Formats: sequence, C-alpha cells, structure tokens
Amino acid sequence: MNDSRQGTTVPAGMQMHQLITATGERNSDELLDDFVSDVDHETLRGLYRDMLVIRRIDFEATALQRQGQLALWPPLLGQEAAQIGSVRALDPEDFIFPTYRENGVAYIRGANLAGIMSTWRGSANTGWDPHEFNMATPQIIIGAQTLHATGYAMGIAMEGKESLSIAYLGDGATSQGDVHESMVFAASFQAPVIFFCQNNHWAISEPVGLQSHLPLAGRASGYGIPSLQVDGNDVLAVLAATRWAARRARTGGGPSFIEAVTYRMGPHTTADDPTRYRGVTELEEWAAKDPLMRLRSYLINAGMLDAGAEAAIAAEADAVAAELRDGCINLPDPEPLSAFENVYVDPHPVLDRQREEYRRYLSSFVGSAS
Repeated sequence: MNDSRQGTTVPAGMQMHQLITATGERNSDELLDDFVSDVDHETLRGLYRDMLVIRRIDFEATALQRQGQLALWPPLLGQEAAQIGSVRALDPEDFIFPTYRENGVAYIRGANLAGIMSTWRGSANTGWDPHEFNMATPQIIIGAQTLHATGYAMGIAMEGKESLSIAYLGDGATSQGDVHESMVFAASFQAPVIFFCQNNHWAISEPVGLQSHLPLAGRASGYGIPSLQVDGNDVLAVLAATRWAARRARTGGGPSFIEAVTYRMGPHTTADDPTRYRGVTELEEWAAKDPLMRLRSYLINAGMLDAGAEAAIAAEADAVAAELRDGCINLPDPEPLSAFENVYVDPHPVLDRQREEYRRYLSSFVGSAS
C-alpha cells in the first residue's frame, strides 16, 4: 500500500543539503563545501569501499539469519551512506551511542565480525568492548541512547575535553520522550553531543509523515539546537554535515541535530514483512537514489574508479563476507547460566533465586552439566 502521509515536504527556509546528486553529479553547497575541501580521490574511493563492504556484511548476515545461524538481524540496506559518512567524520576518542542497526558503524570502528554476529546469534551480551572502541553496546530501547549520549557529553564538558558524543537514532525515536528530555538537557548545558537522526521513513510500519508534517530537523530549533537536513544517501554530504556538527561540539558550540534523509530498503528486521505496509513504487523510487550507485557513478564519471579498482574492492568485500560467515558459524554456544551474568553490578537476591531455579531445571535433563 502507499500512504500519502509517508513523505515529508521541505518548507521554505529548510534546505536539503546535498553534494552529490542521485545521478552522480557534484553540487556546490555554501555551508558544506568547506568541510570536505580536503577529501581527495583516495578518500572517496575509501568511502565507496566502506559502503560496499558493509552492504556485503548486511547481505551475508541476512542470509545467515534465513539459514538459522542468527536469531535476528536488523538490515541496514539503503542506509550505508548515512552510517559511513557519519562515522568517518569522528575521531577515535569520540564516543558513539548506537541503536541496534549501526552494525556498519561498529565494523568501521574496529569491532570483530564474529563479535558483532554473536549478539544476534545469542552467544554474547555484546559484540565488542565499549571501552576499547569508544562505542556503547547496541541499544534496543528506542531513544534511550540519547540520554546516555547527553550525559556522557555533559561529563566531557565538565572535564574540559575537546571530544564529543554522538547518538544515533531513527525517525521513530523522535516521538519518544527520552529524546526530547535529552535535547532539553543538551541545550541547557551546551553539551558537546550530536543527535544523528537517520530518517529512513519507516518506524517499523509507521510512516514518518504520520509522526511529523515537517522535517524532523525542525524539531531541534524548539530547544535552541542548531540543525541540518542532509541527503542521507549522499555520503559526501553526510561526512560534511557531521564534520560541521563535530566542529561546533569541539569548539564550545554545544549540541547539533542532523536529519539524514534516507530510506530503509529492507525490512525493519528479518522478522518483518514490509510488503504488508508499503508499496513497490515507493521502493523503486528510492532504489534509483541508491547511495552506492550514486557514489559509483560520480567516481566513474570523474575518472576516479576503473574496472580494476572496482573489481579489487568487490573482492575485498567478498572476503569480508566469507570471514563473517566462517566466524559466525564457528561461534561457541554460550553456557546457559551465563544469561544471568552482567545484569546487576552487585548480587541481587531475586536474580540469584532465578539462577538457582534454572540450574535445577537444567540438572533435570539426563547428561546435563549443572
């Protein structure tokens, strides 16, 4: 079905920032151009490589879930430019607070592929050490990570550091109270935090137009937070917009809100069937704006990508996918009682009682280890 409420229009005064068009042509942008003046051919090819690799990761993980190797997977198809452009604008000491969908961000940050898969296989509580990569564990509660990012940023300001925090969120999260409370505190204390909203047009089955009749970036102004609306399928524009927000944060400018307008081309998760609530025409329209094909066209037209380089990048992506599959399939099964670990810092009597009950239950099976 097609819902007339699913789109948003850009009102007068709200500019959609874009540097590379859907057909691969370079645009000029008065604000963003300066933030990517240092981006050379090698960097652009690297961005294309990043996007192709995380797309292959996404395809492989989806296939693994369909084959019963993963319990669930949240596809990121269509959102590669938003994830890559934003994470490549950050410094290693900047702290990331993701949702469950930022697995491409986690890979670029350095997380182990098998570790990422372990969360979705049910083998581990998290796929990486937050302190090693300055990236929090995936947040399942919609919008809660914005509270954590704001609090962390307030701590940065108190310590006088020049780093920042970034909270990834979706369009659906902007209707959550936690997000608005976070923006109140961020604005009040001028916290160096970036609210990076990937507007992929669908909060599971709810169209964004039902949540807001104006661009989501416009909501930030009510809190006194500067905002940008950027073409989320344009990796160069996303890189520039995030650098803009990062510079503000590092120089005492306080919080920023970025709305990266993109599209979730796959299901919400592998448990979802998007054909039940959105039409084929809408998907086809966004497929024509594919972030990878856009950058590929630009690189080829500018003479920055030839057949040999493209084949080498594709081979690298295939190798990463093979590594992911092998690592996932060979993950060890978790100890059943480990489900009770890392719940509370201190011992908890209710949890201890539940653990003992579960231990007795496991012991009732012949040959079980207690």
